[in-house]
Amino acid sequence: MAERNDEAERVTAAWQALTGWLAEHAPVSYASLLPPAAEEEITAADAQLRQHLGFGLPAELAALWRLCGGVEHQEIEHDEEGEVGSGAFLPGGVIMSPIDALRPRLPDHTGQDWWQGAPVVPWLTGDEAGAESGHWVGAIGVGRWSVDSLPGVSAKPAFPSIAAYLDAVLRTVTEGPADAMGPDVPGLVWGCLIWQNPKYPLLDEALPHWTPIH
Repeated sequence: MAERNDEAERVTAAWQALTGWLAEHAPVSYASLLPPAAEEEITAADAQLRQHLGFGLPAELAALWRLCGGVEHQEIEHDEEGEVGSGAFLPGGVIMSPIDALRPRLPDHTGQDWWQGAPVVPWLTGDEAGAESGHWVGAIGVGRWSVDSLPGVSAKPAFPSIAAYLDAVLRTVTEGPADAMGPDVPGLVWGCLIWQNPKYPLLDEALPHWTPIH
């Protein structure tokens, strides 16, 4: 129980520091944060994992959901092409709600578990229409996943925890270096924190307005 409390405290501290930065520097991204997930949703997610896969919800993910249940992209007046997702302020994508996180993780209609029993849960995705890649979290840390390379959990985790991931994001936007989180670098556009790979930019109409932080 003490370990779980420690994990919750670390996630809370990292989240408050990062969202404090967003409130000051990227207010539209900050406005995208949803309220905490309902305790019933978190309990149900834990129960489904235990029933179908034999392991429970990572305590640090439950702690994050008790702070934020996901994101809702804000309408941006100047973004006529709808290119900027205000809630995509993390380089790994958007925070998934409990329902969205379990959808790609639970066994399919045939009962097959494409993750081969790996005790991890996806929590970030860049593919909101149908999660196909992102970041997972488990007792071994935080790593990347893709439907093309499942389970993809044997590789060394990229971060030891969600708190460490959030801390690294904050360090990158406040101190740099710009590529500390990978090829994507942080920048600001229309009040949003958006990460871009300078060699392969995803923005078109919004690109002239996007300014890298470092």
